[in-house]
Amino acid sequence: MSIKLDMVGIVVKDMKRALDFYRTLGFEISSEWDSQAHVEVDQGGVRLAFDTVEVATSVYGSWKEPTGHRIELAFTCENATALDELYQRVMDQGYTSHKEPWDTFWGQHYAILKDPDGNLISLFSDLN
Repeated sequence: MSIKLDMVGIVVKDMKRALDFYRTLGFEISSEWDSQAHVEVDQGGVRLAFDTVEVATSVYGSWKEPTGHRIELAFTCENATALDELYQRVMDQGYTSHKEPWDTFWGQHYAILKDPDGNLISLFSDLN
């Protein structure tokens, strides 16, 4: 038996606010979906899905506000300059930084943002 990652789901309190954040990152998401309870965006074979708390509650039988860092979503950028520009664009839109861009000991340029629901979102590129 083999399995393949197909979808990562994020529970959101406010669909429009969440989608606006991911649009700022560069995702092409129709504004017509802002009022939907479930939205999926194909990222080249892996879907990123957004569900309202109400949908999550109906699927899982309950929903409890998460605490702590559980999963990292990491997005690769073309290069360090592109990462820095994207990071600044996100900051200019009033979103929250977890850690400003820095060069890692493992050879990447890295930054960590928080989406509107508190999920940590990593941006990375090669140092060159």
